[in-house]
Amino acid sequence: MIRLIATDLDGTLLQPGGVLSDRTRATLHAVGADVVVVTARPPRFVQDLELTGTAICSNGAMIYDLTNREVTHAQTVPLDVVRKVSEALAEVIPNVGIAVETGLEVLSEPGFQGFGPKNPHRTLELLAHVFEEAHQVVQMLAWAPDAEADHMMEIAREAVGQHVTVTHSGGLGLLEISPPGVSKAATLESLCNTRGIGKHEVIAFGDMPNDLSVLGWAGTAYAMGNAHPLVKQACANHAPPNTEDGVAQVLEQLFRL
Repeated sequence: MIRLIATDLDGTLLQPGGVLSDRTRATLHAVGADVVVVTARPPRFVQDLELTGTAICSNGAMIYDLTNREVTHAQTVPLDVVRKVSEALAEVIPNVGIAVETGLEVLSEPGFQGFGPKNPHRTLELLAHVFEEAHQVVQMLAWAPDAEADHMMEIAREAVGQHVTVTHSGGLGLLEISPPGVSKAATLESLCNTRGIGKHEVIAFGDMPNDLSVLGWAGTAYAMGNAHPLVKQACANHAPPNTEDGVAQVLEQLFRL
């Protein structure tokens, strides 16, 4: 019996352009199970999706109540660790730029250009100013021009993996860096424990390496048809791509909607 649906957003639940289709919205409302969004996105990107329930944001660093529109839990990277990690990455990744997600906004140094116009951020003159203005850091972001994300992730994990959790969502040369021990799966498991839900009662959907922890933990896991090769290799079950409402198609079958 499935009691909880854990789903990534971009490339998974949402259509290109960040659109939640009418079909997917109707299916989620009809299933009769808890729906938990599990995303690298911060809360401000999920609050207008017209979903209720819970969102695990910033790759597990934040829990957001979609119904009441409030952050209920946040885990942070200590600023001394942020500085240490930034220095270490600068030594091993050429031209790396650093940004930090505070939970309210992204602050970056000028060398960070990993976001397009749909992902606004505030650029400060020096990285030192970023550290001074950040009241807290729930996620670091590292970007390098023309870098291949998988290779960059390997280098970063070797350099700073003992201090933080490093992953990516498929962006060209863009890494997502979370507090040590924090992942989508760790936060989802904690949430399920408080609700008395076992992992065998959870179905998960994802498309990128930062979804692997959740897909590996859930009792049933689906890689999207458009998923990263590592994700497809890790999952026996494959859903149609997000452009075809793949999550909705699978749920309609399983719940006989």
